[in-house]
Amino acid sequence: MKAIVFESGKLSFEGARPAPRPAPGEALIRVTLAGICRTDLEIALGYMGFSGIPGHEFVGVIEECGDERLNGKRVTGEINIPCGKCAYCRRRMGNHCPDRKVLGILGKDGAFAEYLTLPFKNLHPLPDSITDEEAVFIEPLASAYEILEQVRVDEDTRVCVLGDGRLGLLVAQVMAQTGCALLAVGRHEEKLSILKARGIPTRTSIEGLTRELDLVIDCTGSAEGIRTALDLVRPAGTVVVKTTVAGKSEIDLSRIVVDEIALIGSRCGPFQPAIQALEEKRVDVRPLVSKVFPIDEGVEAMRYAGEKGVLKALLKMA
Repeated sequence: MKAIVFESGKLSFEGARPAPRPAPGEALIRVTLAGICRTDLEIALGYMGFSGIPGHEFVGVIEECGDERLNGKRVTGEINIPCGKCAYCRRRMGNHCPDRKVLGILGKDGAFAEYLTLPFKNLHPLPDSITDEEAVFIEPLASAYEILEQVRVDEDTRVCVLGDGRLGLLVAQVMAQTGCALLAVGRHEEKLSILKARGIPTRTSIEGLTRELDLVIDCTGSAEGIRTALDLVRPAGTVVVKTTVAGKSEIDLSRIVVDEIALIGSRCGPFQPAIQALEEKRVDVRPLVSKVFPIDEGVEAMRYAGEKGVLKALLKMA
C-alpha cells in the first residue's frame, strides 16, 4: 500500500509498504480520506517519540472483519486502544490506560495510508448525510465536545476561545451552542470570518480585555497559549488546555494557587455528539478545508499544513 511514514526523524512517502493485517477483534479499513492536524505536525517534530505511519483523523470503508454484516460500511473511528484489563480500563478510563495504543500517535500505525486496522468497538458507522470531507472532522470535533463533559457551560458563563486554527474554530462553534457569552480571539481576520458568519464575536488582540472571564480555552497550538489564558481568566475561574506541542512551556504555578484557578487538560472526546452535530448541520466544517492532496504528495501536504494561514489539509487515497 501507499503510506506516509515518519521514521528516524524523517517524513517520507512509501509506495509499496506492507498493508496491515487485522488482529482478532479488529477490522481492516480502506481509508478514503484523512485529515492533517496540529498533533501530526508536532509528531514530525518529535512529539510522543512516535515512529511509523501518523494520522488519526479519517473516514474509510470496512473491507475485512469477523462480522460480514459490517463489510462495506463507511466508518470513522476512535483512536485510543486500551488494554481492557488494567485498573483504568476497569474504571472505564481506557483513554488513560498506561498500556494503550493510540492510532498514528502511540504504538499504532495510523491513517496516512491506504489501509489501517482498528478494533470493532472503536468504529462508528456514518450516515449518508455526512460527506467524507465532513467526516474527517469528527475526531477533532469530538475533542471539542469533550470540554462540555468536563466543565459546565451555560448562558451565564463568560467564555473565551484562544486560537483561530482548526481546533479553535471547532471549539468556538461548539461553545456557541450552549448560549454562553462567547468571545473568540485569533490573529487572522480571514479565519475569524468563519465564526463571524455564524454570529460569534471575535477579535484579533487581547488588548483591553480584563480578568473577568469564567472559562478560557487554549487552542493556540503554542507553548505561550496557557500563559495568555492565565492572564485572562478571573480568580476561581477555569482554564482548559487543548494545546499539544513538542516544546515545553514554563508557567508560574503560584498564580494558579493564589487565584485558585482550575487548570484542566482536555484531549479526546465523545464521537456521537460530533456525528449528530454534523448530521444536523449545527457545526459547519466545510470552510476549514484549505486543500486536498493525493497520498503520493503527502510529504508536501504536511509542509503545506504547517504554513501560515492554512486551516486543514486533507489526504485523498487512490
